[in-house]
Amino acid sequence: MSDKQVRSMLSSLEGFVFDDVPWTSPKPLSESRVAIVTTAGLTVDGNADWNAGDQGFKIIPKGNDDLTLAHYSPNFDRTGWIVDKNVVFPIDRLEEMAEEGIVGSVAETHISFMGAQPDHTLETIRMDSGPAAAQALREDNVDIVLLIPV
Repeated sequence: MSDKQVRSMLSSLEGFVFDDVPWTSPKPLSESRVAIVTTAGLTVDGNADWNAGDQGFKIIPKGNDDLTLAHYSPNFDRTGWIVDKNVVFPIDRLEEMAEEGIVGSVAETHISFMGAQPDHTLETIRMDSGPAAAQALREDNVDIVLLIPV
């Protein structure tokens, strides 16, 4: 399916409207614990069988370098990943920022979702797996997430 066809199909998709806009005053970045949330479909178990429509998530523990990119979309360009994993999971850059004191610390828990979603309501992510992923990050005392959409 071409990009033009996808844009045409999604042109009438309405965005979500929220009645209340939450506001928070975060602590300074230099004191914050930061986690990565990516939509690259990464796994740590070597299983590259992440199916279309799977709105679950995988926990990526800190220090796990044995990652598999299991992104479902055949249109996803894997070249950057092959050259440098930091393109879709910038853990090395985040660690460097922690060493330099730019961020307070790097979380032990990071999250990967599958970005290729045929159900554009993302109801399961909004109502189930999204809150569950947020809870996992809260349990790790994460203050800020670095969102890496792919």
